[in-house]
Amino acid sequence: MPAERSIACAAFAKINLDLRVVGVRADGYHELRTTFQSIALADALTFALAPGPFRIVCDDPECPIDERNLVWQAAKLVWTAAGRHGVPQGVAVTLAKRIPMQAGLGGGSSDAAAALTALASLWSVRLSRRRLHEMARSLGADVPYFLEGGTVLGRERGDRLSPLPNRDGAFVVIVIPRFGVDTRQAFAWWDQEVGQVRHRESVGQVAITNDLQRVVAARHPIVRTLVAALQRLGAFQASLSGSGSAVFGLFATRARAERAARVLRRRHPRRRALVTRTLDRAECRKLAAK
Repeated sequence: MPAERSIACAAFAKINLDLRVVGVRADGYHELRTTFQSIALADALTFALAPGPFRIVCDDPECPIDERNLVWQAAKLVWTAAGRHGVPQGVAVTLAKRIPMQAGLGGGSSDAAAALTALASLWSVRLSRRRLHEMARSLGADVPYFLEGGTVLGRERGDRLSPLPNRDGAFVVIVIPRFGVDTRQAFAWWDQEVGQVRHRESVGQVAITNDLQRVVAARHPIVRTLVAALQRLGAFQASLSGSGSAVFGLFATRARAERAARVLRRRHPRRRALVTRTLDRAECRKLAAK
């Protein structure tokens, strides 16, 4: 069979159903306990063999297309794993950005995970599952999660993963404020306010909470306002996702979710309100390859 000349894939966003900051590790990272959940909101990526240096084209002018982009960094890792030297060559990436940046939805990390697998295929690089996860971990603490998808418990930096049973599907309203939150800054706020106090929590218990919500909402009160609005509109769970700035609400039916989104768009016309749904692990893998 001829070698593949292009690969198109979807890189799904995530929400954090809960996020506990357990403490600060000796290496400076934060010890986390979080439940990741895939949602159907996705970036669309196409990786195509093309002459010349590796390059990225993106429809969002705010998205970097150089070495700052995790897709570019993933390409460098795969290129090196192939035993090649210098800058990556021979692939052009088209990125249709649908996941808002600095929103706590993991768009850049999901793109990176997609890039690792797609480029390994295009460049015929054989990577063991363990090696693939090591490369993902080096790109960012939540990148390994996007190689799994579905509902997953993350511990340590968030990169020690334990798949969880699929939860009942839910419809998700995502509200995007007009500001982004830098993850490092959010954890710095947590450090200032909480320090290295550890939360005592049983291993088997997952609380529905986000420890970063309080410190982010203290600087951006709209977060608290949006969470409360989603709860009043019928969300059975509402929270900041990750370090934000996105806020999500879970609804039992699409009709309730659509109604809540309409109300929020009317009350907060300068903020985006999207409706999507949760995905289980099998759906992620089926839908990721277009």
